[in-house]
Amino acid sequence: MTALDGKVALVTGASSGLGAATAKVFAERGATVFGIARDTDRLAEVFAEVPGGRYASVDIGSAAACRQAVADCVAAFGRLDVLANVAGFHQMRRTITLTDAEWEHDLAVNLNGPFFLCRAALPHLLETGGNIVNVASVAGVEGEVYSAGYCAAKHGLVGLTRALAVEFTKEKVRINAVCPGGMLTPQVTDFAAPDDADWELIMRIAAPRGFMDPVDVAKTIAFLASADAAAIHGAVYRVDNGKGAD
Repeated sequence: MTALDGKVALVTGASSGLGAATAKVFAERGATVFGIARDTDRLAEVFAEVPGGRYASVDIGSAAACRQAVADCVAAFGRLDVLANVAGFHQMRRTITLTDAEWEHDLAVNLNGPFFLCRAALPHLLETGGNIVNVASVAGVEGEVYSAGYCAAKHGLVGLTRALAVEFTKEKVRINAVCPGGMLTPQVTDFAAPDDADWELIMRIAAPRGFMDPVDVAKTIAFLASADAAAIHGAVYRVDNGKGAD
């Protein structure tokens, strides 16, 4: 037996980065994975390495699409045990030039989508005694330069996690959050800073030990999703390679 044997997990952002790493780690630990993201081609590449998994193109900014994704997962596998809200979007903009559309997109991906999915998944998770792992960020517990929308949304996701944990304290469901620091994902390797950015401020994003391999964060998510974390509810875990210690 492995830690997630027999569990069905819905993983968002599963086409790349931490979401893809989480889907693969979950599968390695025995879970059946339903992965969602917008890019079907990249999902197909990832799920070639996720035995027994299925995937679908979903815009998590849409409440209706989130409801359908949960319904499709349950229809495919008969149950839902874990919701891993991993999808995230980080754009660096000066606040005074941040457009309404950019602000709304930050909130749609980083906060609205996780809320829509939690709301849709909870009735099924209450039946199975399952759990939710929300992936926020160290930007959800501290400030980060040129990231007003991202920080606001990730702080909101931490707050959502804590609110749900209190609301469902007496139920057989667990709800926790992970706050990663900088990882070697496309969001870091392909990011674009404002033209006149202060790079001293930007480099504060990195921990003294450097950027992490997303697999190491995925293992923490898998731990929280497993029965090994049965006593953990309402926790917010920093996984930041020592950033919080500097």
